[in-house]
Amino acid sequence: MNIDTTIAKNIYAAGENAGYDAACKRLLSEKIILAWIMKNCLEEYRDSDVDEIAEKYIEGMPQVGEAAVAPDESNRISMIQGAGNEAASMTEGTVTYDIRFLAITPVSGEGIRLIINVEAQNDFYPGYPLIKRGIYYCGRMISAQYGTEFTNAHYEDIKKVYSIWICMNPPKNRENSITRYYIAEENLVGSVKEQKENYDLMAAVMICLGEEEHSGTDVLKLLNVLFSTETVAKDKCRILEEDFHIKMTQTLESEVSLMCNLSKGVEEKGLQKGLQKGLQKGLQRGLQEGLQKGLDKGITAMVLTLKELQISSDIILKQICEKFDLTEEAARNYMKEVN
Repeated sequence: MNIDTTIAKNIYAAGENAGYDAACKRLLSEKIILAWIMKNCLEEYRDSDVDEIAEKYIEGMPQVGEAAVAPDESNRISMIQGAGNEAASMTEGTVTYDIRFLAITPVSGEGIRLIINVEAQNDFYPGYPLIKRGIYYCGRMISAQYGTEFTNAHYEDIKKVYSIWICMNPPKNRENSITRYYIAEENLVGSVKEQKENYDLMAAVMICLGEEEHSGTDVLKLLNVLFSTETVAKDKCRILEEDFHIKMTQTLESEVSLMCNLSKGVEEKGLQKGLQKGLQKGLQRGLQEGLQKGLDKGITAMVLTLKELQISSDIILKQICEKFDLTEEAARNYMKEVN
């Protein structure tokens, strides 16, 4: 398979603002990588060959952008021309997808179009359930079809949508898992059978990465290798070519190498931040311990001095409470330790 890539050039052109996240998104937007994800996660492509999916069923070039969900925001990055990866609404604001593309499915020899969105997510707990955001993206992709895919009351023309989330750092109980959330038919009373295509209009898929050696499924192993911070670029390229039969063009090798270098930089920055936080906490703890030791010594010295002067215990108790702003209970404990 020889699918040329231009992502590395785009990353360099974007400058410092691109960074590791942008490199991940652009690498994920490679058709051959998307084809592996589609074959393993989307039921429409399970019986299709990966090369066939990449060459025949993915339409045009995937849109790569910057994820943002906020009212009155516009798409800040638009590298590739084609079907826009921006969904705007007067009341709901603008959603800019990481990667969005159109695909046709090999169903009964006719092409049924799908709208597919892929998101790279580093934080599994961003302050809300991630799956709700995935379902929200599905809803936005459906509502955004009005006026483009269908008009007036022609709801039969609505295209099925997928929102696929690649989670880099999931919790332990989700590592190396793929979970699909979709609409299903359930008969509460009676027994009816609606045509599946009339309700099967959206699905959110959560791909949670983990340890490479425990990957199991092909696509999990592929993604774990691709985003590993321990595997060097040369080994990644070799594994992609030998295990997944992905022909490594010069530009694709450059992308993999670039992402490896960026990931090392991110890791080193993380270590530096960790060391700084550790030192700061250590200094704070040392200061607190030093102050506490000084306080202990001061109270002890005062109690001993007053005792030598034969001052009554009640007066000593009152004096150290006032001088060191202690509760009566704390003061009594100090006096017991001195005794």
